[in-house]
Amino acid sequence: MVHQSKDPGFGYNSQKNIRGIINKDGSLNVIHVNKKFNTNDLFTYFIDMPWYKLLLFVFLGYISLNILFGFIYVAIGIDQITPSKGNIFDDFLNGFFFSAQTLTTVGYGGIAPKSVTANIIAAFEAMVGLFSFSFFTGLLYGRFSRAKASILFSKNFIYRDFKKGKAIMFRLMNSRKTVMLEPEITVTLSVNEKKEDGSYSRNYYELSLERDKIMYLPTVWTIVHEIDEDSPLFKYSKIEIKNLDAKIYALLKYHEESFGQVVYQATSYDFSDLVSDVKYKRSSGFNEDGYTVLDHQKLSDVEEIS
Repeated sequence: MVHQSKDPGFGYNSQKNIRGIINKDGSLNVIHVNKKFNTNDLFTYFIDMPWYKLLLFVFLGYISLNILFGFIYVAIGIDQITPSKGNIFDDFLNGFFFSAQTLTTVGYGGIAPKSVTANIIAAFEAMVGLFSFSFFTGLLYGRFSRAKASILFSKNFIYRDFKKGKAIMFRLMNSRKTVMLEPEITVTLSVNEKKEDGSYSRNYYELSLERDKIMYLPTVWTIVHEIDEDSPLFKYSKIEIKNLDAKIYALLKYHEESFGQVVYQATSYDFSDLVSDVKYKRSSGFNEDGYTVLDHQKLSDVEEIS
């Protein structure tokens, strides 16, 4: 008997060809509006920022601070930290480089503040530098110390013969050399259906799996949902399944050996990407010395069923 699940937090309201809430990489596909700014979100924002954006932000922030204080030193009189060169550009460069020494607390000694005003500004800038580098150090620690799953999911999922009936399946792979301990997966089907009044609603079903947990995973795990009489997909033909306005959401959790804690990773599949009547190619084998060889590039490779 088919059992419909309660709303997992996505909402029942829908429309035609609605976008999935969870993206392929596990990130949320939600646009927030009228959200109040919260300084507590800044740390999370910088933690999740791509590396190239973070390094660019740090570089631009560092240059901007030095430019700002460089102009301040010129404005109060460059001779309060070093004799003037006679033109504004060279004086600004002296202010800029003195700012860099003060901000980083390097202090070569070639340039030094000679008045109370210059000393106050330099002291304030040194404090800004300490706070800035402390913040950046915390970000680096947070990014490197945060436990994060490293799972590769197949780009496709397939519909094929299985036992005496049909099944849909996808694969996942441990992309690290460490062993995934006690991995467990939950798969939810979201079907977008048109009602009699012309509006759309989403229905949810937790799919039963051939195996939803194993002891450990060193290589590849194929997740299989058999389409039997208890499956919400049983009433659909192969063509109807392919044309369903539906998505699969998968959540995997396991104990990460490297961090010593449980981590999670989510992904999603759209039924428009379903591949029929094929099977996955073997992605692991053995070399001449008897070691298991795992080919990451073959995770999504399929072949016709002979």
